[in-house]
Amino acid sequence: MLAFSWGRRALSQQHAAILLLSLLCCLLFPGPATASVGDRLPEFGECVQICERENCGPDAEHLTPIPLLHRLLLWTCPAECDYTCQHIITARRLAANPPQPVVQFHGKWPFRRVLGLQEPFSVVFSIGNFVAHYNGLRNKVLAHIPASYPLRRFYVILAWVNMATWFFSTVFHTRDFAFTEQLDYFAAGASVLYGLYYTTVRIFRLDRPSRYRALRTWTLVCAALYMAHVSYLRFWRWDYGYNMAANVAAGAVQNAMWSWFSFSKYRSSRRAWAVWPGIVVAWVLMSMSLELLDFPPIWGSIDAHSLWHLGTIAPTVLWYNFLVRDAHDDMAGIERLKA
Repeated sequence: MLAFSWGRRALSQQHAAILLLSLLCCLLFPGPATASVGDRLPEFGECVQICERENCGPDAEHLTPIPLLHRLLLWTCPAECDYTCQHIITARRLAANPPQPVVQFHGKWPFRRVLGLQEPFSVVFSIGNFVAHYNGLRNKVLAHIPASYPLRRFYVILAWVNMATWFFSTVFHTRDFAFTEQLDYFAAGASVLYGLYYTTVRIFRLDRPSRYRALRTWTLVCAALYMAHVSYLRFWRWDYGYNMAANVAAGAVQNAMWSWFSFSKYRSSRRAWAVWPGIVVAWVLMSMSLELLDFPPIWGSIDAHSLWHLGTIAPTVLWYNFLVRDAHDDMAGIERLKA
């Protein structure tokens, strides 16, 4: 869910509900599935057919019971067959002489699920990011930034947008369906675009009363960009390449802005906390570079994507500490001007 601030007003619950409802309405129909090398292997298709014939149909020779926890996570008999055959085929390929490489099925590596969780470590690390933003909101923004500070409302929304993002990431990695994938992608896009939105507000001080018109224009531009982004992916073409390019472009701009801010702030103040944005940017970029590796999961559970999620927890904690320090420094500067 993406939220934007209008002028001096904080986002109301009504606006948030409308935006969430709009997002859910975009997800009423399933999107396209992704095929991989593993999907096209004849032995995999044969394995799934035999498994479903023997276990799933009304004429099955013996019905294999599905554990309650798996049923609650929407594991059906055909899905169980698909999961089992992925690992049967993978084991055969590794046992071959010479061993054959591990391949992806349905756009994913053959993960070993835990307690019904499809990608257990990505789930755990997504929860870790959610907790980092929750603690940042409760123990940093709300606890240490006064309500009178004009940028506080933007930081509150920042935390809520990112908590929504990591919640949907947790859901997606728990069970990969078309609608959970879309929720994950749209929420991630909202997080990146809101990052660009509030970064521009902070660095160019659009929160000041004299720049209300610029703030409103920037809010409308970002809202329109997000709706266009979601509409293109949902109703025109589900394009992974475009989605990645759009997020990388928005992320690169805000990273460049924070790097410039960090350098300028430290040069003028010589305060150690002024370099924290630069550290966070470098840290996140290094974590994102793990995505380029894309290796088969270690122990069937830990892959590059899950390690990327792990790598974003610590910089999130540092970021909320920076927001508090920056707010206090800004408020002190305002008091000096008044004096």
